[in-house]
Amino acid sequence: MSKINIPYESLERTNAAFVEGYNDAFQQVLASGWYVLGQQVDSFEQEFAKYCGTKFCIGVASGLDAMVLTLQALDLPKGAEVIVPSNTYIATVLAVINAGYIPVLVEPDLLTYNIDPQKIAAAITPKTKAILPVHLYGKMCDMTLINHIAQKHELKVLEDCAQAHGATHHGQKAGNCSHAGAFSFYPTKNLGALGDGGAITTNDANLADRLLYLRNYGSKVKYHNKYIGFNSRLDELQAAFLRKKLERLDDINNHKRTLAQVYFNKLDNRFIKPSLQTETEDVFHIFNIRHTKRHLLKSYLLEKGIGTEIHYPIPPHKQGGYSKRFAGVAYPISEEIHQTTLSLPIAYFHTPDEISYVADCINSFEY
Repeated sequence: MSKINIPYESLERTNAAFVEGYNDAFQQVLASGWYVLGQQVDSFEQEFAKYCGTKFCIGVASGLDAMVLTLQALDLPKGAEVIVPSNTYIATVLAVINAGYIPVLVEPDLLTYNIDPQKIAAAITPKTKAILPVHLYGKMCDMTLINHIAQKHELKVLEDCAQAHGATHHGQKAGNCSHAGAFSFYPTKNLGALGDGGAITTNDANLADRLLYLRNYGSKVKYHNKYIGFNSRLDELQAAFLRKKLERLDDINNHKRTLAQVYFNKLDNRFIKPSLQTETEDVFHIFNIRHTKRHLLKSYLLEKGIGTEIHYPIPPHKQGGYSKRFAGVAYPISEEIHQTTLSLPIAYFHTPDEISYVADCINSFEY
């Protein structure tokens, strides 16, 4: 009998369903002779904006750039503070710093893992000019409350949608619940490219126009540079690949919801499962559980042929390059999450039977 092998992720297996479409897309781009900011990028921007329900989409080189460029395009005052969740991936914090602003960490809700709206107000100072909520793991934040706070204090809101392509809050898609949404198309995302890529969605025509300049050296007319900009353009070939995958994004999300339901149905209550809210429809980019013996469980599952990951082992305030910036402040909720979370297999190529086996193995874990 061959040994069970259920990897956490296999991009080769995930993308196998798209090979024919990718080959066609490659041939189209190759034959076009136009490889930077061509028809594929333009078409993807229109299609993704329509999918998200926004008026505009601007393709850029990465999810990090999507946040940096948008923060700069919002033209916040020098020294502005931007509120971000204390348990996010480091890119969110890095984006604020790279844009020239000051990140202020706010603890998450231990139930949803998203930034706690009830704690945002206490963190607002006269220097606070924006909130950057992160739709972590594929669950949208409570944008109703966040937008209410932002409007009360006249703050900008930029959604970090890197893990939430197609997720909804009260029926409204991620990237369409604020001034702008920043997306990553890193290969492991539900809508993943075959390399780096990102995009910004917005309904603000002026913001969209400025972003078109900023992503291309500050220029929309060759050799005429209206702004000090960046070289951050969604690659023409990646846009062509993304168009093929976007056609089936709802299928991908629905498949992952099906796999998530297997975990919900089978996992013992000894393991803390993701919470479900009636106002959100999650896309389960990541299905995480929490357990005090996380490392032992991870090793146990590996012995069973099951791969897992940790998103994320170290919180931002304890990262080497950031510890001095956040010294002297405790983030106990974030630390509890980072010390206990474990991400389970839930890729597009996984089958319900495989996920059922994973759940059975987890339930057999003893310590």
